[in-house]
Amino acid sequence: MMNNLLMQLFKFGLVGVVATVLDFLFLFLLTDVFGIYYLLSAAVSFVLSTLFNYVASMRFVFNSKFTKDEKTKELLLFTILSVIGLLLNQFLMWLFVEKIALYYMLARIVATFFVMAWNFISRKIWLEGN
Repeated sequence: MMNNLLMQLFKFGLVGVVATVLDFLFLFLLTDVFGIYYLLSAAVSFVLSTLFNYVASMRFVFNSKFTKDEKTKELLLFTILSVIGLLLNQFLMWLFVEKIALYYMLARIVATFFVMAWNFISRKIWLEGN
């Protein structure tokens, strides 16, 4: 049981690293290259990386409790959990940039740790049912 959890955490971390690299890349490009406001860039990059994360997580990390006929329900639940993660991310980005005066990319790194914990715990509970 513990080995399975450790392997799952490893896979979650690996998928998360790739999703985070995509997230940071989109955030940087949208903000610094295209001049989009950092909170809007953060939301767009979060959504794009979350789409990748959904596909990779459901294929390689989590054993869904949903049948093939219930995949729409699974995606809806994943989306709801991700929206909560997005709201947490946006609040933390705003807090760290506007109130603590951190550089937006550093703020994103700090926020990512909080959102990553939320993502694993919430998906483990509501997508796997464990």
